[in-house]
Amino acid sequence: GETIDIAVGNCLDRFARVVGLSNDPSPGYNIELEARKHSKETPLKFVELPYVVKGMDVSFSGLLTFIEDLTRRKDFVKDGQKKNEKQFTTADLCYSLQETIFAMLIEITERTMAHCGQNSVLIVGGVGCNKRLQGMMADMVCDRGGTLCAMDHRYCIDNGAMIAQAGMFGLQFGSEDMLVKMEDTECRQRFRTDQLEVVWRPKTRGQHS
Repeated sequence: GETIDIAVGNCLDRFARVVGLSNDPSPGYNIELEARKHSKETPLKFVELPYVVKGMDVSFSGLLTFIEDLTRRKDFVKDGQKKNEKQFTTADLCYSLQETIFAMLIEITERTMAHCGQNSVLIVGGVGCNKRLQGMMADMVCDRGGTLCAMDHRYCIDNGAMIAQAGMFGLQFGSEDMLVKMEDTECRQRFRTDQLEVVWRPKTRGQHS
């Protein structure tokens, strides 16, 4: 499965900017800190958000637009205390956004495990650092009798180490896509990783492990 519009990290980062959260150390981490204010003693308000799962794919653009619109409502309290039950704070929205997005990711991951007969999950990527995501995924995997491999920020932030490793493999195996001079390189925000030919692995079309 995949996202059919924006990436999960992009969704979190864009919302962080909308509510004025800092980029230090990262927008997504500051959303996580706001969401951590939720506890049994002092629960945050869960705001119902669009939950969009289409088969094995997810969609976040509509959810982002919906929650951005919520910040323009008079019930939104950016700073300060709520005066009635109808109001909601930045922390409430961060908590609701995390819970909704991560539930979507857990659902398609569990469906994938069932279809492919797998019992282990590896979480990577910048959002993979999120302790709540790791905890929710661990609960699902444990219920299925499987194992979860989660990493910290040293290996997850923007996939830097993995991008470098892929580049090294490409050079070692003579990939023409990797043989580009620095002055000829460019940034493509919509570049898909599956557009790159993987030359360092044997072809396994039609085979399943």
